[in-house]
Amino acid sequence: MTNQIRVEVCYALPDRQDLVALELPDGSTVLHAIQASGLIAKYADINLEVNKVGVFSRVVHLDALLRAHDRVEIYRPLIADPKEVRRQRAAEGKAMKKGGGRLGES
Repeated sequence: MTNQIRVEVCYALPDRQDLVALELPDGSTVLHAIQASGLIAKYADINLEVNKVGVFSRVVHLDALLRAHDRVEIYRPLIADPKEVRRQRAAEGKAMKKGGGRLGES
């Protein structure tokens, strides 16, 4: 008799998240959990050769062993580079401050 572990597999979309709770044999990998979750069949945009995966926000390989109560996360590709977005926000903030001054100052 093999020990079972409980894990969750999560895939988040912009408007919702799909979370699947599973019981798997001890010694299961991230790939086993994703395959058992059925999320690959449900979402055609999941490609494990492209999408990164993680456990509790830490990127891991598909062959990483799972422990009880782990949450496997399937990540979507970023639409925008976070560094570039910060640069754009900073540039907009600086542009708004230029020539602004306080009311009543000349």
